[in-house]
Amino acid sequence: MQELLDDNSITEIMVNGTDDIFVERAGAIKRRDISFDTREKLDDVVQKIAAGSNRIINEASPIVDARLADGSRVNMILPPIAINGPVITIRKFPQEVMTIDKLIAYGSLTEEAAEFLEKLVVAGYNIFVSGGTGSGKTTFLNALSHYIPSDQRVITIEDSAELQIRSIPNLVSLEVRNANVEGKNEITIRDLIKCSLRMRPDRIIVGEVRDAACIDMLQAMNTGHSGMSTGHANSTVDMLSRMETMVLLGADIPLLAVRRQIASAIDIIIQLGRFRDKSRKVVEITEVSGFENNEVVLNPCFRFCEEEDKNGRVTGKLQKIGEGLKNKEKLISAGL
Repeated sequence: MQELLDDNSITEIMVNGTDDIFVERAGAIKRRDISFDTREKLDDVVQKIAAGSNRIINEASPIVDARLADGSRVNMILPPIAINGPVITIRKFPQEVMTIDKLIAYGSLTEEAAEFLEKLVVAGYNIFVSGGTGSGKTTFLNALSHYIPSDQRVITIEDSAELQIRSIPNLVSLEVRNANVEGKNEITIRDLIKCSLRMRPDRIIVGEVRDAACIDMLQAMNTGHSGMSTGHANSTVDMLSRMETMVLLGADIPLLAVRRQIASAIDIIIQLGRFRDKSRKVVEITEVSGFENNEVVLNPCFRFCEEEDKNGRVTGKLQKIGEGLKNKEKLISAGL
């Protein structure tokens, strides 16, 4: 395992029991001709990783999210949930912190769109980054965070600490705590969001919302705190639908009230995509411009126009479309 962890070209390690080990390199998944000698050795690795993150994994709690010392994200599942033996999935993050300039160099973003996003971040617009699995949401959020003014107090809230924000001196990083063996003392994303409001934040960054914590995130953004977060969705419209569903999981309130909350809380949705050539690009930058006829109104500002070269690589360009940003109050207040 250490050999795979030390290989910087590998971005994902997948252990499916003792004999089936796969890695992702340059977007392609391949099987490695290595295996664990015994089930006991694999169990030892699982327990060491869990203990290193102060987590407990056993038959009573067979699923756990953890992280390694280098910040790599780990998900582990034990039998009887995992039928073929313990499953370990390790998402490795690049050693060098990703920046917007590097994303531009990779073709994931244009300079024009980057300048647009820089002004929005500085002005304190509430930004939501959405995309599918492996589309680079956390990496992009890390890059965006470099635009946050260094004199602000920033609080990050995550299931498992992955964000690498190094440009903010006044930074507080919070991480959830799972329940103990007795099923008590759990501290959730919702608990941390509520707590963060009493910590005098200028900006709250929630690593990812995937459950009823969405309503607390929206309420925080609606109470004068600038916020950023990520979520899984295939499009900006799908992201709105997912937010509605997540809010309704945690609160019995009318759907129209939920939509009004979303329309007033979220300012910008950035949709990321992973293409057939394994490249990751910004697909769309859309403004949430208001609420009309009982629907959240979207105003696309940039959209990726796809092309393909003779080698099958997706090129294209993120192009400016529509009328541009409609709600400019925060830009004006920030002198931009």
